[in-house]
Amino acid sequence: MQNSTEKLITHLKALADPIRLRLLALCVRGEATVSELTEVMGQSQPRISQHLKQLCGAGLLERFRDGHFVYYRVPLGSKQAAQRRRLFALLPPDEPAFELDFDKLCHSRAKQGVAVTEKDDEIVRRLHRALIELTVAMPLGDLIDIGSGQGRILKLLGSRAQRAVGVDIDSDARQLARAELLLAGVENCSLRNGDMYELPFADGEFDTVILDDVLGTAERPMTAINEARRLLKPSGRLLLLAQVDAGALDKLQDQLVVWCRTAGLRLAPPRRIPSKQPRWLLAVATLADSRTVAA
Repeated sequence: MQNSTEKLITHLKALADPIRLRLLALCVRGEATVSELTEVMGQSQPRISQHLKQLCGAGLLERFRDGHFVYYRVPLGSKQAAQRRRLFALLPPDEPAFELDFDKLCHSRAKQGVAVTEKDDEIVRRLHRALIELTVAMPLGDLIDIGSGQGRILKLLGSRAQRAVGVDIDSDARQLARAELLLAGVENCSLRNGDMYELPFADGEFDTVILDDVLGTAERPMTAINEARRLLKPSGRLLLLAQVDAGALDKLQDQLVVWCRTAGLRLAPPRRIPSKQPRWLLAVATLADSRTVAA
């Protein structure tokens, strides 16, 4: 048999158990810890861990550590992504058990006090509209949000991306983001711990890289920009967001020009939001020349 056929048989065998099917249906909608999944399923942790091990062995789930916790979710990338999507599409959307499990997970996170939604002010809404306008003409592809915080940008743009990764050093912020993304129904996002000066991703892995309001306080802004540049595909885009006081805006804009030029990036004229009494700067940069070597 072909390798793809053998893989399908492995997947079907792994899903022949109702508990494993429920676990998969839940992890399609977001990443969760063993303890969360144990609480939802109402079974012992060793039994749930064994089920998760089988699903990971079949390539249907992946596990990763974030601080003190180990999370499980469906893989967002790899060569088998298309086959997995076809398989996941067979999950009945109206299965009551799946919805009950999802409600339990949301309730569990609400009890932990991690599901907190803040109301955006008008200026933030303008920023969000500007970001959406930027993404209409060109697909986001694989997206990484560096400095993702509580996941506002991921909630806004995640569903438009093929896959989305949020990186932040604040574990509490990552927990809040996971809760927000789960409740918002954004299924293709993953939250990871990471240092913006040295990120655990391959060269040229992302079509869209966002430096999400991190340069204003960065100790080594050039290092952060060079690292963001490293992650860009040749045709990718770097989005730079910065919240600034009016008095510091011109200085930061001039610095962005210098930083991007030094890193071998072509910077489009930044947009001030709002145009009068601006509080945000939004800029787009692309690789100036694939032969350019970042300083």
